[in-house]
Amino acid sequence: MSFPLPHALQALTPNVHAWLPDGHATWGMANCVVVTGRSPGSGAALLVDTPYTADMTRRLRRLIAGLGDRPAGGPEVRTVINTHGNGDHSYGNGLFPGAEIIATEANAEHLCAEPSPAELAGLVAGSDPDSALGAYVRQHFGRYGDFGGVSTVHPTRTFSGEVELDVDGVAVRLIEVGPAHTAGDLIVHLPEEGVVCAGDVVFNEDHPVHWAGPLESVERACRRILDCGPRVVVPGHGPVMTPADVRGYADYLLELRAAVHRGHAAGRPLPVLAAELIAGDPYPHWGLNERMAILAAVEYRALDGETGRADLVGLVGLAAEFAHRQETARGLGQDPGPDARLGAGADSVAAGSVRTGG
Repeated sequence: MSFPLPHALQALTPNVHAWLPDGHATWGMANCVVVTGRSPGSGAALLVDTPYTADMTRRLRRLIAGLGDRPAGGPEVRTVINTHGNGDHSYGNGLFPGAEIIATEANAEHLCAEPSPAELAGLVAGSDPDSALGAYVRQHFGRYGDFGGVSTVHPTRTFSGEVELDVDGVAVRLIEVGPAHTAGDLIVHLPEEGVVCAGDVVFNEDHPVHWAGPLESVERACRRILDCGPRVVVPGHGPVMTPADVRGYADYLLELRAAVHRGHAAGRPLPVLAAELIAGDPYPHWGLNERMAILAAVEYRALDGETGRADLVGLVGLAAEFAHRQETARGLGQDPGPDARLGAGADSVAAGSVRTGG
């Protein structure tokens, strides 16, 4: 892989370390958090989320092995928590054999909709590189290789509501907050450490993507994070955040929701509204503003009463179309405003993105 990965884990507390890949303006570079026990030489560790590929997961394992002072080479990951079912937070599950894998019961619903590693590899290899979707998936997912070293490993334990765990004296609360980013989100609260692992309920320095929603539910999940009174919040992607950062992010979601609802009430076609949202991007320093089209599409589904499973690949195709239009406009020295973001393919891609999948 040609992209940099962390050479060390970032210590949030003596017992909590974060793996924070530099994933600005990328898909798939998700954060993971390692929780170790309080006893000297403790052999227990809990891992929140696993990386996208086998190579990334092996690198994380080597860093975990360097923690602590055990002669055997560091703590053993005995528990894996999946905050949700996206592959960049769970494909590495199988590289922790023997570990208990915990997720919400509702997480299984999203696992059925998420492309498997083999399907994702097939999409990257088989898509037309001259199409907007083909170019986009090769840019953002082709960099990870063929995903051949991993396979989907499902949770071994599920729950609804809340669960309390203990990692050799470190209290861990698992709190179900979905549907939000996906159908089955959970957050991990470490009350004595002052840390919350938010999963993809929260993004930092990139525009978010949410598959389930609606946005009101995602904002509600953000408030549940703040209710925990954390000192530090680890988002699903990007640098660690303060509670004030999370409040600002939640406010952004509500502002975006209001804009989408106004557009829907006015009868604005989805591609037109999405183009306007992207053109008026309030955070141009964030990456991936084409994801605003996905957020609008998911919110339109909710407003239209759509309850079937969304076509996730179609939604990515919608974002890809807008990204392609912006790149083309910039290449021609044009202002990539709403007109540049609309094109012959946008309406058809948008229509496909909101159909229910199988």
